[in-house]
Amino acid sequence: MDIRKEVLAIIDEVLSLGGRANDFELDTPLLGALPELDSMAVVGLINMIEERFGFVIEDDEIDGAAFASVGTVVEFVEAKLG
Repeated sequence: MDIRKEVLAIIDEVLSLGGRANDFELDTPLLGALPELDSMAVVGLINMIEERFGFVIEDDEIDGAAFASVGTVVEFVEAKLG
């Protein structure tokens, strides 16, 4: 499984970006840079990540830094998957 591609697909779907996320790189900023990524969208991303990757994200496991960029989201998912 290509975690980066899956994360980009999730971001694109949850934020309704119409394919724009396909051009994102690992260093593409997310939180604070994309107007579509508000607090409700973060909850949607968390839920979709849990569903697609089959794990639970506890409240104390995540903060805004995890959504700073595409790369930080990918790193978070990789760490959860072990």
